[in-house]
Amino acid sequence: MTLISKLTVSAAALSLLAGQAQAQQAPIATYNTDVFQYWHLDGEALKDHLPPLDAKGEAALHDYAYSLALQAALWGIAPTTFYAWRYNDALKVGAHAAPGDIWRMSDISTPELSEKAGYVTPNVNTVYGFGFMDLGAEPTILTVPNSHGRYYMVEILDAYTNAFAYAGGVATGYNGGAFALIGPGWKGALPAGVRRIDSPTRWVVLQPRVHMKNPADLPGAREALDGITTQPLSKYLGTAAPAAARYDYPAPEFTDPKLPVSANFYKDPLQFWDILSNTINENPPPKSQVEALLPMFAPLGLELGRTWDRAKVHPVVLQAMKEAAANIGMKTLVDIPPGKIRDGWVWMWPSTGNFRTDYLTRAQIVRWGLSANTLEEAVYIGALLDRDNKPLMGDKKYAVTMKPPAFLEPAFWSATMYNYDNNYTVVNPINRYSLGSDDPLKYNADGTVTLYFQSASPGKDKESNWLPTPASGRWYINLRAYAPAQSTIESAFNSDVYAPAGIVEVK
Repeated sequence: MTLISKLTVSAAALSLLAGQAQAQQAPIATYNTDVFQYWHLDGEALKDHLPPLDAKGEAALHDYAYSLALQAALWGIAPTTFYAWRYNDALKVGAHAAPGDIWRMSDISTPELSEKAGYVTPNVNTVYGFGFMDLGAEPTILTVPNSHGRYYMVEILDAYTNAFAYAGGVATGYNGGAFALIGPGWKGALPAGVRRIDSPTRWVVLQPRVHMKNPADLPGAREALDGITTQPLSKYLGTAAPAAARYDYPAPEFTDPKLPVSANFYKDPLQFWDILSNTINENPPPKSQVEALLPMFAPLGLELGRTWDRAKVHPVVLQAMKEAAANIGMKTLVDIPPGKIRDGWVWMWPSTGNFRTDYLTRAQIVRWGLSANTLEEAVYIGALLDRDNKPLMGDKKYAVTMKPPAFLEPAFWSATMYNYDNNYTVVNPINRYSLGSDDPLKYNADGTVTLYFQSASPGKDKESNWLPTPASGRWYINLRAYAPAQSTIESAFNSDVYAPAGIVEVK
């Protein structure tokens, strides 16, 4: 067995053990320790137990509180993004689909549909679905079709954006079946032939992706997407349904509703903490994080079983929390790539998709590529810079000659263009947002392919390999391989296995 195989097997085993431990964990209603009792003496607040502070004391408290708040915000940006994403897609007036249902996009993620979904860095070789499931009262039955060889999968993410399970894709294949999504603490029997998936959190999001080769292939992709359905267990069995849940979640208020929800750019940055408190109380993190992290965040007023109350936070601490929340999405993370860089390309860290305790990578992926898959299902290699580590700009011309990444049939590889400022696909006159194995590319004699990135046509002889950029401003590329071959997976550990050449400026 190779080193990479051992690492992959070990990671899979650890993931399985962690999933089993989380699935067996009972819901956490409250968590009180001496630490919480210290910071909340009989319901009183920290500010009631500190002497008046001089300027030096305030500065020291601010520095400590900001450092702590930034770590809490980095840990918490995943559940706050989940909350805002759920509100945008399932709960606001005119939402795409109610909880328990799936919103099926009408086409690939054009710039217009990307903005409508509020979804960052979407691929454009699949038709997406988005469905938020509340597993609190009873399980949800997920049914997937026999696609007759068409690539599809349903990614299943918890409230912390971990892809803890899949239906379809590499995980279960393309012949269809029924799965029961089980929330924490549920006890009961399942009908025969239904495979059990235990969720670590009450809420999950289902994200179907169905491969679409070209516009003429849309009807076939839509047929497969329509075959991905959900229903409560009671409806599946024809038994009485539990009382319908009522939802009263405050709306996240962003400074720019056109930005993706993962920007976390709140009009009032303190709303970040309101939402984080709401989400972790409804969807407690794993017990290990409750025990290791939440006591550390107690001075910020964050704990399970208690709603965060800004009025009970020391004013200096509150100001530091406001600054940390304002910085965490758009400022702190936007320029930190979620992986290692070589020749301008970023290889995502192996924890991508199911992050466990890799909170920094989780935060970076939430900001740049919300709901990224695990390496077994998809490998992502992003280009933020050219070969000389300079930003990719719309007023320049570029080319790259590379060997395409390897993938398994019936999947695909593609390179997709995005606007750096909003993370959506780029408006262009020929409505071309990606190039890859679905396209009639001109290959070089040695099996490599040369792609051209510029705002105007590079000439008729090169237009088949041309991906239009914005006319100005920054842009970036995401190179994907779905159902990746082992060599492509290994590139996440060792870029010598597969390494596309750097993008070069054409003078």
